[in-house]
Amino acid sequence: MKRIVVIGSTNTDMVIKAVRIPAPGETILGGRFMMNPGGKGANQAVAAARLGGNVTFIAKVGNDLFAREAKALLKNEGICTDYILTDTQAPSGVALIMVGENGENCISVASGANGTLTPEEVEDAQEVIEHADLVLLQLETPLDAVCRAAEIAVGKSVPVILNPAPAQAIPEDLYECLEVITPNQTETELLTGIKVSDLKSAETAAKELCSKGALQVVITMGSMGAYAFDGTQGIMVEAVRVQAVDTTAAGDVFNGALAVALTEDLELADAVAFAARAAAVSVTRMGAQASAPYRAELENHRTNAPTH
Repeated sequence: MKRIVVIGSTNTDMVIKAVRIPAPGETILGGRFMMNPGGKGANQAVAAARLGGNVTFIAKVGNDLFAREAKALLKNEGICTDYILTDTQAPSGVALIMVGENGENCISVASGANGTLTPEEVEDAQEVIEHADLVLLQLETPLDAVCRAAEIAVGKSVPVILNPAPAQAIPEDLYECLEVITPNQTETELLTGIKVSDLKSAETAAKELCSKGALQVVITMGSMGAYAFDGTQGIMVEAVRVQAVDTTAAGDVFNGALAVALTEDLELADAVAFAARAAAVSVTRMGAQASAPYRAELENHRTNAPTH
């Protein structure tokens, strides 16, 4: 198995599923409550591990019950947790999630210890980063720590995938470290100023991101699919049609799956198709990490294909 290092957040998701997401000031009764492991980094690590990656997770948690539970669950997935640090002052991260019957969600996150990961602490994991086959990053941990991880990886020619979520501006130097950047439409618009709504606008935005330094771009476009640009040409990969019940972590499952596919030397379009199948399975289930599919489950989802 190829070695994938994921550096990012781990949260406990407190989820209420109701008939719809409340408007500001509105109370809706009758929802169903669940408490699940989450956090973009941990979600992506679990997705990659379930799909065949040899995953090491670098993160920071509080000294509390949430942290102990999260580490136990990650170990149970076969993920190396040796580089999960403990902050004795800050609590572990928590996310409050509302899910409507149509599967749409809204999320508020209290980052806690996730927000205290430092570049120096990332450097303590330098050896495992340098010996990885791929490094996967997101933006729920401090940007300076993310940048340091990317610098360490690129210094040893380890490919880096950045999922630039939650949406925020990123330094120009970080683009130069990226093998692949995977924004959604909102994140793409923030990074490029280009509103992505179709194939043409996706191509324009992807070329803009490559001009900043990223080698390849994957723009996820919800039910339209994902646009994959390898630096020369672009392909739209159609989404797999399913009945969504909860879209929480669909993007994280996509990124974890993409990381696995790329370490298996798939071409970008084929890797994106593989990731799209994984994401499709995930939205048919409630929860974040709980929704991530295992490798065998993807065999039933081979209906999407790249289109020029």
